Amino acid sequence: MSAARRQVGGSRFLYDSFEAAQAHFDAQERVFEARKEALEFRIARLESAVERLERRLWLAVYGVAAGVLMHGALALVSIVQ
Repeated sequence: MSAARRQVGGSRFLYDSFEAAQAHFDAQERVFEARKEALEFRIARLESAVERLERRLWLAVYGVAAGVLMHGALALVSIVQ
């Protein structure tokens, strides 16, 4: 028996529907919280995957730039000799 029922009194049928509705709202809040936590976990994993991909892409860009500079340096060396 809830505190509100003890203070006011009355039939259990007066309060049961409100308690059921409140229990339903509480259950929905727990479900939404669990979904939010799962979504935040997945977003964090996606962000870390994107960061790893970004590092790999920059490594590839620097590798291509180094190759172009090396070919340019070799061309200059071959012209000088």
